[in-house]
Amino acid sequence: MLSAIPIGTGRNYGVECSSCISISCLWKIVKRRVFRMKRIIAIVFCLLCVASTSFAGNYNYISAKQVKENLAVGSAMIIVDIQVEKEFNRHHLPGSVATYAYPVKSDVERARIDQAVKLYEQSGSPVVVVCPGGKSGAKRCYDYMESKNVPAEKMMILENGMGGWPYKELVQTKN
Repeated sequence: MLSAIPIGTGRNYGVECSSCISISCLWKIVKRRVFRMKRIIAIVFCLLCVASTSFAGNYNYISAKQVKENLAVGSAMIIVDIQVEKEFNRHHLPGSVATYAYPVKSDVERARIDQAVKLYEQSGSPVVVVCPGGKSGAKRCYDYMESKNVPAEKMMILENGMGGWPYKELVQTKN
């Protein structure tokens, strides 16, 4: 409470004697502490930004148009489709390796991707990961394959996954 603080004429950012604090000195103390707190908050914010980008993981993406062009010219690539079986049977790209690994969260689902890892080890061809939406499942597949020594520069995630595939004439079904 302000009235309980004795008012004096102190000029040393605080106490001139044990019982006197001037309002101007008290104000300077508060301003200095607020400035320090802002500086600390700014430093913490910067550190969090740096930490979030270093842990976010970098992924390579490929557009549907690029995949279509690669299919048209017969470019060697391993298309790793992680959709669940029902979705894969409904729509998938030509030459896709069906893994039924979506959402790639369990050891059993990750083990289903091992066949694609073996194909990469045999051919060294670029890998295109296809999932329903091109997001978290694809990233988990990418991370798993990278942990199995498939280089990141050889892997790409299909942007927007099968849900965003615009070239219906290339979609295959499995009965």
